[in-house]
Amino acid sequence: MPALIFFLYAVTELAALVAVGHFFGVVPAILSLIAISTLGLLLIGSQGRRVFEQFRRARRGEVTPGTAVADATLVAAGGILMFIPGLVTGLIGLLFLLPPTRFLVRPLVRSFADRRVGKLRAHMPYRGIVIDGEEIVDRGEVIDGAVVQQWYDDGKGTPHRVIGPAV
Repeated sequence: MPALIFFLYAVTELAALVAVGHFFGVVPAILSLIAISTLGLLLIGSQGRRVFEQFRRARRGEVTPGTAVADATLVAAGGILMFIPGLVTGLIGLLFLLPPTRFLVRPLVRSFADRRVGKLRAHMPYRGIVIDGEEIVDRGEVIDGAVVQQWYDDGKGTPHRVIGPAV
């Protein structure tokens, strides 16, 4: 499978380079490769700083965390694509690095991530804190806001008490 992907990548890049060279000439094709790479390297730095600022804003509650993570994913993917030589990968990398096109692609990234997390959540049992209120309250109910006992389930079938019973 990796060999097939590499073969398709090589054929696509070679076809794009030949097409650009045929329509515009060899020198403009080489200059476009250099221009795409230079512009991409400039954008990686500025958009990387912008993503870190978005994470700070998300921490302060000014931006949703999903937006910051989606932008960071797109900038990282764009940066990786910029380091892979070629016209097609360079253009796709530039699209991921430019804010207006990132705005258009962001909903696709978020929906893909939501689907993946939903599948992951459906297949994994709950692991974490279990609150048990059977000793204090009648009928085994848990009073909202009052932790009666707290158990930690480590996922190995041996839950242990974190907080003892209330006195």
